[in-house]
Amino acid sequence: MTVQNYHIPVMLGPCIEALAIDPNGIYVDLTFGGGGHAREILKHLQGGHLYGFDQDSDAEANIPEDAHFTFIQANFRDFKKYLRLYSVSKVDGILADLGISSHQIDEPQRGFSTRFEGELDMRMSQSSSLTAKEILNTYEESSLHKIFGIYGEVKNAKTLAQSVVAERALQAFTTTEGFKQFLKRFAPRGKEFKYFAQVFQALRIEVNDEMGALEEMLLQTVEVLKPEGRLVIMSYHSLEDRLVKNFINKGKFQGEVEKDFFGNLIRPLEPVSRKAITAGIEEIEKNSRARSAKLRIAKKL
Repeated sequence: MTVQNYHIPVMLGPCIEALAIDPNGIYVDLTFGGGGHAREILKHLQGGHLYGFDQDSDAEANIPEDAHFTFIQANFRDFKKYLRLYSVSKVDGILADLGISSHQIDEPQRGFSTRFEGELDMRMSQSSSLTAKEILNTYEESSLHKIFGIYGEVKNAKTLAQSVVAERALQAFTTTEGFKQFLKRFAPRGKEFKYFAQVFQALRIEVNDEMGALEEMLLQTVEVLKPEGRLVIMSYHSLEDRLVKNFINKGKFQGEVEKDFFGNLIRPLEPVSRKAITAGIEEIEKNSRARSAKLRIAKKL
């Protein structure tokens, strides 16, 4: 396995620029993956240090030989705790690319992709126990309805959930291809691939508790960032982006932003860019994954 075929980093230049790197600062890459963003950050460090997190053990193959880098195999929902083990309490910048890596998608046995035959797995961490297969074969209809509707934004989520429960009584769901054949009955004509992607996304989010992990991570960034420290987050679907946007703008995930007696906003972060930054046409042509990416930047007040 090489870094080149592991994952192409999205919006590399804008991410590095957004971090406003201090050569002697301490930085965190919460989604190390193929190490593309990390390697670029390291080029800008002199006396500083970068801590890279990834829960997928496959990412270890991409660790750069650099005295300024430390790799930590862990879910980013626990990053504050792990940094403490290295006596790090405050950092100058935090980067997170929330997209699933090309490597994970392209490994058929991981079960992430609608393009390959494989087990219905979808675990980002091989050490976790919950799989997509278990969800489809054991979750109650109401839970499946919620997962498909909220995480996948599937319009016929209720019908799909009812049908999954009925189908598994006859035969268990085991493979991606078998599940896709089942899904064809419910997909809008001509939009089958989009429908498959929505359902697979919903399952992947549930398997990895992605929304829960994201909330926990975002709350910790406020505690760990130094004043003026940068938070740089790239998301790929509306659920993630909404959480990130709300947290940056309001300091919380729901409700209105609070104000003090003088009408000043009470929030720990301030957006650096008013709107999300998106990839240019040239990058999208080279890397289709960049099409849905939204980059948001904030600084600690």
